[in-house]
Amino acid sequence: MRKERARKPQGDEPATPGKNYITPSGLQRLKDEHRYLLTRERPAVTEVVAWAASNGDRSDNADYRYGKRRLRQIDGRIRFLTKRIEAAEVVDPEAPRAGQAATRAFFGATVRYANAAGAERVASIVGTDEIDLNRNHISWVSPLGRALMKSTAGDSVVLHMPGGTEHLTVLEVCYERIVVEPFREPPGSEASAKGLTRRR
Repeated sequence: MRKERARKPQGDEPATPGKNYITPSGLQRLKDEHRYLLTRERPAVTEVVAWAASNGDRSDNADYRYGKRRLRQIDGRIRFLTKRIEAAEVVDPEAPRAGQAATRAFFGATVRYANAAGAERVASIVGTDEIDLNRNHISWVSPLGRALMKSTAGDSVVLHMPGGTEHLTVLEVCYERIVVEPFREPPGSEASAKGLTRRR
């Protein structure tokens, strides 16, 4: 009997659990990027490709080759975002919670903790599409996210890392608004370049 092999994620598929837990502002950012790629960037790149194709020999046409490659990247990203948005399970950190759900660290919690040396840190547990270490936003499936999950103030938890283990003390668990960096149009994109041309 042949053994079934675990299927590896293809292309842009995320290697994360089936459910895509995400905060409301994280989902909004995905939707904003999806809309931008579909309505602004893809049409702008398609226009460049059409113009480059009209210039004759495509085999020696850098604009055409670059444009086609960029279109493939955009389409891949659109497919990825579509899947993530469809799989989204929105969890609002500001939603009222009762009992243990209000005092234990689950998705959307902001946790203040200290390491063995007494150094304090704060981390907000968010989705895999919302990780932002500059804002202390960590994924719920990261080693730190897993260690803090279900903990409450006063608990001692063990953080397992490739370099060894670290003991952390949970000082405070709260639920507050988590602000995710909004999507911004990337500088140098075809869509923004077209916008500059039009404004002249």
